[in-house]
Amino acid sequence: MSEERRLSLPRENDTLIGHAAAETAMYDAISSGRIPHAWMITGPAGIGKATLAYRFARYVLSGGGGEDEGPGLFGDALPPAAASLNVSRDDPVFAQIAAGSHPDMLVVERGYDEKRKKMRGEIVVDDVRKIGSFLRLTPSLGGWRVVILDCADEMNRNAANAVLKLLEEPPRQALILLVSHTPGRLLPTIRSRCRTVRLGPLSDSQIAELLAIHQLELSPETAATLVALSEGSIGRALGLAAEGGISALEDIFGALGSYPQLQDLALLELADRWTKPVKAEESDPFLTGMNLLDWWLGRVARDAAAGHAPVDRVKGMGAAALRLTETLGPAGIAERRTRIASLLGKGIGLNLEKRQLLMDVFYSLAPDHAAS
Repeated sequence: MSEERRLSLPRENDTLIGHAAAETAMYDAISSGRIPHAWMITGPAGIGKATLAYRFARYVLSGGGGEDEGPGLFGDALPPAAASLNVSRDDPVFAQIAAGSHPDMLVVERGYDEKRKKMRGEIVVDDVRKIGSFLRLTPSLGGWRVVILDCADEMNRNAANAVLKLLEEPPRQALILLVSHTPGRLLPTIRSRCRTVRLGPLSDSQIAELLAIHQLELSPETAATLVALSEGSIGRALGLAAEGGISALEDIFGALGSYPQLQDLALLELADRWTKPVKAEESDPFLTGMNLLDWWLGRVARDAAAGHAPVDRVKGMGAAALRLTETLGPAGIAERRTRIASLLGKGIGLNLEKRQLLMDVFYSLAPDHAAS
């Protein structure tokens, strides 16, 4: 993908579609002069939660926050037409936040594990300790200090307890924005100290509009398929486009073309395509495919349990789902999905050979495959 086609990060994104009510609620709170010091922005992954958090931060740090008149949860509503948190791309604050260089803003995410040479699987207490020292500083530009914690669900217990202490006694002129896909995983005491803004899945037309805004070179057929597979998440649609997700799904359904029988040759050909060496900046076809297989199995199990007929969003998808449902049933599919997740977790953790791991995963779906 060329540089001009690079997908923008949430901190660089000036477009928010489908969440006008949430933006209005946040704008109203700012305009009331009594801004809650802690916010939790919740909803499914990839729908714009982080984009909204950065949009809110830009507005406050560009002077939209006014003076802190103390904590409050509700303000007098203003007309929705005026309720915009937009900050022009020409504003210096926009450029600073996009570059990650604004002195009064701190972003906390999973840190890098120097020992294992990879990103940690969770946010640890060392990642969040810097919030306390940051919030004790006097704002460099005389306004607010803003912390974005993305994603709060990834905090371990110690990190969550450290954040809770900060929420109990927040300093003046400070905002903490927690982005959460599954707020039920967080401590109830954290949730109770935050003003919650809930975002819902995007509509098909909104997904299509956002795909057009990102200016990906997609055929109408590919765009329509991405919309159908997105489940209301533009992040998911863009991820599928960037990682060759449609092709990977076609590979999966091709390998399952004779299910409940499985053909060694088809699986070996799939292994050849998915386990080739890739450059550091490229996505791994094996991981992309396994993530999509997990998603599809979960979807088939849910649809089967609800009595929904399989839909052919990608060639072979509906037929494969029907055969899998008739063979294993909803409970059987769910059990195989759990088994495969365990198999992959152990295999990747032990750095097992991907070709054999792929074969083992697909043969786990065989109706006569016994649990190990």
